[in-house]
Amino acid sequence: MAAMRSLLFMLILLLVTPPYTLLVMLCFPLPHRWRRRAVVPWVSFAIWLVKHLLGIPYRLIGAENIPSRSCVVLCKHQSAWETLILQEIFKDTVYVWKKELRYLPFFGWALAVTPMISIDRKAGKEALKDLVAQGRDRLDNGYTVIIFPEGTRSMPGNKHRYKAGGAFLAVETGAPVVPVALNSGEFWGRNALFKRTGTATVSIGPAIDPTGLSASEVLRRAEAWIEAEMTRISPQLYGSTHENPTQPATESQA
Repeated sequence: MAAMRSLLFMLILLLVTPPYTLLVMLCFPLPHRWRRRAVVPWVSFAIWLVKHLLGIPYRLIGAENIPSRSCVVLCKHQSAWETLILQEIFKDTVYVWKKELRYLPFFGWALAVTPMISIDRKAGKEALKDLVAQGRDRLDNGYTVIIFPEGTRSMPGNKHRYKAGGAFLAVETGAPVVPVALNSGEFWGRNALFKRTGTATVSIGPAIDPTGLSASEVLRRAEAWIEAEMTRISPQLYGSTHENPTQPATESQA
């Protein structure tokens, strides 16, 4: 049954996405916020499919930690699942993505029309300057900037080295950093054709005020919270569950 659900999910998106992205591309002359909102119906439809067809809803912990102002979200990255779901959890989101993705047929073309933050990871310090310049503009315009500090998806139970770009953006702009842990990879594996049903967990930590902190200290605090929280929501993969004094208590189902 799970295999049939996964194949049907892929088939529906293959049928719906190309014509929809062509419509999004026609929005190019419009203001950036209209262009960003043009993709919302597709995202909402895809999230509905994820929840009700694939059977991967989520429980949300710590929603009260979401700031009322623009912020930088540093999130664990395990699958494509969170690239959709985080757009439901946070308001007016933009992602940092590799500029070469714009050349992907349909999906990449639509991304290029939206105000996502496009950087060349091979550009070194220039990429960091681009991140700050574009990120400052998005934050000033009320967007939430979502960054996956590990740079790529990690297998459940593993981690990659955290990169400081998002923390540097927060320090330069004064935007709070919101750490996010999740276990989506246990249901939607990296590059996996077939998905498993089950309720994923998304846990949002207390915001980190970057005032007076270095980028390395902001990153250290975010990484420490995320990895500690991973041991709580996936103890079978990340080690023994331990007390996390900063863990918010309230949960909601979505």
